[in-house]
Amino acid sequence: MSAVKLSSDFFERDALEVAPMLVGKILVRKNGDEIIKVRIIETEAYRGEEDKACHASKGRTQRTELLYSKGGTIYVYLCYGMHWLANVITGDIDCPQGVLLRAGENYSGPAKLTKRLLIDKSFNGLDICTNGLLWIEDDGRKFEISTAPRVGIDYAGDEWKNKPWRFIMGKEIKSP
Repeated sequence: MSAVKLSSDFFERDALEVAPMLVGKILVRKNGDEIIKVRIIETEAYRGEEDKACHASKGRTQRTELLYSKGGTIYVYLCYGMHWLANVITGDIDCPQGVLLRAGENYSGPAKLTKRLLIDKSFNGLDICTNGLLWIEDDGRKFEISTAPRVGIDYAGDEWKNKPWRFIMGKEIKSP
């Protein structure tokens, strides 16, 4: 099966539905004549103003405005003042939620993934379905997926840091 680029319909659903479905998909970056492809092996869901780990938990601000965009909008932010982290907004307009692209095959963290794919602030606000520099493809391969608590969000309190909203790729499921 040849790879198919994901459409906006894919992202216009709840983050808890999209996050596990992104695991195993291919993140594609066009940089000049070079095409870089990395399989997504881990994601995390962040879900609305009630989620104390979500940037939108403090409400609508200049920093969080993109979280209120339509599903498929790329949200890139600087972490610890030095690492760009890439997310894709999910759901409906004015319903702030998204999915952190937490790791890729051979890139064991969100900062390593964005560094490899040369993702920075310039991608913030682009539509992942229509821009020509960064998109996600489905090559038809399916994988087992496990869950775990999200990482690095102790500030959110026990209830929110312990939610099993991190999705991790396991072994491939072979078709009969």
